[in-house]
Amino acid sequence: MPFLQFHYHFVWGTKNREPLIGAALAPRLHEVIAAKARELGAHVYGVGGVEDHVHLVASVPPALAVSRFVAQVKGVSSHWVNHQPDARAGFRWQAEYGATTFSTRQLARVVRYVCRQREHHDRGPLVALFERVSSDISEPQ
Repeated sequence: MPFLQFHYHFVWGTKNREPLIGAALAPRLHEVIAAKARELGAHVYGVGGVEDHVHLVASVPPALAVSRFVAQVKGVSSHWVNHQPDARAGFRWQAEYGATTFSTRQLARVVRYVCRQREHHDRGPLVALFERVSSDISEPQ
């Protein structure tokens, strides 16, 4: 069997980019995302985000399609949010997501970026490629 290692940076937002992920919800939501990713066989390096989107850094098994991986992680996490007593009814993720690959040499830098989302969104700098969730060239960066 060949050796394959793919590092991915994923990002996806709440439906209509509504600021639904509060400070109390975020750590628990990030753990649900990480737990589902691990259940699917991924190695999770970091999860972060702000009120309207999340980032996930993980190595996904090569036999698992990226689209299936993301769909399952998003599905389980939105289901979990909707079953929290303090959640707003109808929490949904947007349909789109962004996924980029990067080398092992860049892993620490990408994880730092993801885990420091609040800082990056408050003071910058943002990495446009890591914030992108659509191939639409008119998407605001």
